[in-house]
Amino acid sequence: LAANAGSVEDLEIEDVMKIGFQDIKCVESGGPEPGVGCAGRGVITSINFLEENGAYEDIDYVSYDVLGDVVCGGFAMP
Repeated sequence: LAANAGSVEDLEIEDVMKIGFQDIKCVESGGPEPGVGCAGRGVITSINFLEENGAYEDIDYVSYDVLGDVVCGGFAMP
């Protein structure tokens, strides 16, 4: 979404967050293009975006499912 919008600054919280069953807030952040950048940086960018846009207000619990089996920069290489 950020690539299509121009940058993460051009996104609104409504663009990335969906409200599910019993008002559960769901977000999928994605990551950089294959072979470019760092998946960890995408996680940090996502968390910062959510904090800056009030996603953590009035919630009781946060659960993250993050990509943890890759290293920065080379995971798209054969």
